[in-house]
Amino acid sequence: MKQAIDFNADATLLPIIKRWCDYLLKERMYSEHTLDAYSRDLAIFLQKIISDRKVSLSDLENLDVHAFRRFLSERAAQKVTKSSMAREISSIKSFFKWLDANDIAKNSAISIISVPKKEKVLPKALDVEDAFEVLDEIKNIATDAWQGLRDRALFMLLYGCGLRISEALALNVGDITAKSEFLRIRGKGQKDRIVPLLPIIWPNIEAYLAKSPYAAQEGEPLFLGARGERLSPRVVQRQMQKLRMRMGLPDNLTPHALRHSFATQLLASGVDLRSIQQLLGHSSLITTQRYTDVQIETLQKEYHKAHPLEKTEE
Repeated sequence: MKQAIDFNADATLLPIIKRWCDYLLKERMYSEHTLDAYSRDLAIFLQKIISDRKVSLSDLENLDVHAFRRFLSERAAQKVTKSSMAREISSIKSFFKWLDANDIAKNSAISIISVPKKEKVLPKALDVEDAFEVLDEIKNIATDAWQGLRDRALFMLLYGCGLRISEALALNVGDITAKSEFLRIRGKGQKDRIVPLLPIIWPNIEAYLAKSPYAAQEGEPLFLGARGERLSPRVVQRQMQKLRMRMGLPDNLTPHALRHSFATQLLASGVDLRSIQQLLGHSSLITTQRYTDVQIETLQKEYHKAHPLEKTEE
């Protein structure tokens, strides 16, 4: 159970924060997880910005640019990562923008604060050979045969459709059938997208359902855990951890790598970025463009490995 959030706000500001949270949840359609993160970011800000008393609405209106910069300096001194700081600033700006849009309070100083540039992290991806080996080997990790078939069917979806693990585990019986050519996925921000379904996907799901000890009921979870409950992402992560050890794969390889592999290999095959963006459900093309860096990095490694001059001694 998550700890309750202490906003360090006075009696007039607290209901306003509640309205903002309702706006994020009901109008912006943020998930509970994202709402919790934004709320905690704002709570940290309010606790740091004034520590000796409860923060009021007028306090927020009177904050100058130096106050915002002191907050950022303190967070940096606490070794908060650039990625976390960027999200905190985004959360705080969201709150002040909402206050302004609803004529509750105005503070132009917040607009001067810029988001720190995040470290560039390339997505981890498998090459085609390793990806196929992962799909073949994952079924041998589970103790029960039906769970091995479940894991193979799941990994097929992650790699074959480029799904997030949360999207795949949210599927229900009936969402995929023998006649399915496309799959409707509800992704981040409650946005729907249509993903083509490869013919190889259904036979793997069918094989898993045929061996499952639990009857497949329409509308109930597709991927089940040992006790018949909806499969947990943590279980899938543990299975990948065991697979890494067996195959000698990098420690930072996660089930999400199958989604990265899907995108990277489509790009290498000539699929345009816009199409990959739609398949992955990215709201911004900038996010999808990371895969061009992965492709260049892979090309560079292959070039150095293969070119005859690289093997010539000086």
